[in-house]
Amino acid sequence: MCGIAGLVLAPGGVSPQPATLATLARALAHRGPDGSGHASVGRTAMLQTRLAIIDLTTGDQPLFAGSAALVANGEIYNYRELRAAMPEQRFASNSDCEPPLQLWLRHGAGYAGHLRGMYAIAIHDRAARSVTLSRDPFGIKPLYVAPVEGGLAFASEPSALLAAGLLKPRLRTAARDELLQMQFTTGAETIFQGIERVLPGETLVCAEGRIIERRRIAALPDGGPEEIGEDAALARLDAALTESVDLHQRSDVPYGMFLSGGIDSACILTLMARLNSQPVLAYTAGFAAPGAADERTAAAEVARAAGARHEIVEITEAMVWQHLPEIVACMDDPAADYAIIPSWFLARRARQDVKVVLSGEGGDEMFAGYGRYRSAMRPWWQGGRVMRGRGSFDRVDVLRTRPAGWRDGIAAAEARAATQGRTRLAVAQATDIADWLAHDLLLKLDRCLMAHSVEGRTPFLDPGVAAAAFRLPDALKVREGRGKWLLRKWLERHCPAARPFAPKQGFTVPIGTWIAAAGARLGPLVAAQPGIAEIAEPGRVTALFRACTGRHEGFAAWTLLFYALWHRAHMQGLAPAGDVFETLSAG
Repeated sequence: MCGIAGLVLAPGGVSPQPATLATLARALAHRGPDGSGHASVGRTAMLQTRLAIIDLTTGDQPLFAGSAALVANGEIYNYRELRAAMPEQRFASNSDCEPPLQLWLRHGAGYAGHLRGMYAIAIHDRAARSVTLSRDPFGIKPLYVAPVEGGLAFASEPSALLAAGLLKPRLRTAARDELLQMQFTTGAETIFQGIERVLPGETLVCAEGRIIERRRIAALPDGGPEEIGEDAALARLDAALTESVDLHQRSDVPYGMFLSGGIDSACILTLMARLNSQPVLAYTAGFAAPGAADERTAAAEVARAAGARHEIVEITEAMVWQHLPEIVACMDDPAADYAIIPSWFLARRARQDVKVVLSGEGGDEMFAGYGRYRSAMRPWWQGGRVMRGRGSFDRVDVLRTRPAGWRDGIAAAEARAATQGRTRLAVAQATDIADWLAHDLLLKLDRCLMAHSVEGRTPFLDPGVAAAAFRLPDALKVREGRGKWLLRKWLERHCPAARPFAPKQGFTVPIGTWIAAAGARLGPLVAAQPGIAEIAEPGRVTALFRACTGRHEGFAAWTLLFYALWHRAHMQGLAPAGDVFETLSAG
């Protein structure tokens, strides 16, 4: 995994400045500590900071061919197959990112349709004076673009653009309201005015300091449910999952996986154990808190059945308060998902042994695991509910003004997902895959792992798996009040120790319990933060933290704490100043 950035400036202006490029590289160094490279021609410059995973000796970037140069952040899993399909081509390296460069020379902006992997790619054509930017269809790897003085800038993280002084941090209030109500933000526009996401699957062609062409690859297949029986569906699923995990294990450095007590990661471990001759290294988070939902026991049973080497990472209240400011600071594109806490600590532990981890992100979305999907399947007169119909602060009277329009982005995603033939269930899944997955779960995985220079891979988010799973009949996704029916049946057959049909315990970070215990101390500190004072009554904030006993109150308090720390780091530009209490007390 890596970081990339660059400038595409218009004719007649200044050329990219070395100091700006150096600042961009420093801001992305955590994404690529193994080296850096850059190319600057005329008014275009690109750079990469490298985390070496494949082709450790000759894979440095930029890569050059003809009049083109490439920098990339990601992994192209089918790079061997792409090389084999070009037998006449002489490759200069063994890098997985050289085949995309050759494909671009052959197919132009349509090259990304041949790729299977996770990626954010920039290709500069010196002859045409253009830059092509591409992002993988699921949005596993991030890429941002912004108009700046004299043209355009792009980077793997918004914080790099801000650190280089290319833009000033200005808050987009509509995105802030989305964040408060839903814990993530939707669509192309970020919370920073002027900085946009390259959307999942998008390819942009940029020239003369502006975007001149857009095209997009869909992550999911079109059409309604297909006709297939359970046995045939299981056989197809086994083949698709096996192929995907095999591809996702391609690496020249050690790898492991994140193992929860759920069925998604149990499936990944089962397949990894099948495909590896040595024990798989699996990491599980647990919480030292009374009454906390803890998955360590269930994970240990699956690890034993798979013959895995199992490492437990116990997370304590003291650890969270000590490191929460830096955890939140790594979420420059904010997602107030408390799962950032175990993700960050797991990555910190895994980095001692490996550079790559496989994870189960995408399983719930691809196989219909969430309870909200089962509700969305029913019409309103049968008790069905719109997904995310209520925000976190609709039941808690803290904010000065109730957010308006916060659901507009997700409503637009729902409308786009409702293509012909899709059932209510498929529309709900497609909506989540377009926004919730890309702008919460995958964003969290990228930032928390990259903070420790660890690459995260997601085998469920693969075109082969999508083809095998997304258009399944509803009855093979949801049955007897359970989601992920077919995946459960597969796991029951291949790893019964996972108990895939047992009642789900759930995984909850006990942050509400910890906030309640420290509420009298935390409340005044949070209420005094400039970002919070803009949106909430201080007295109500302190009262909320003092009486943080219910689920809704606990979630609202966590969201305010996250936002206070995020605003301090990314709008005020202040570095963490110790633990959470010291940081919030500092000027």
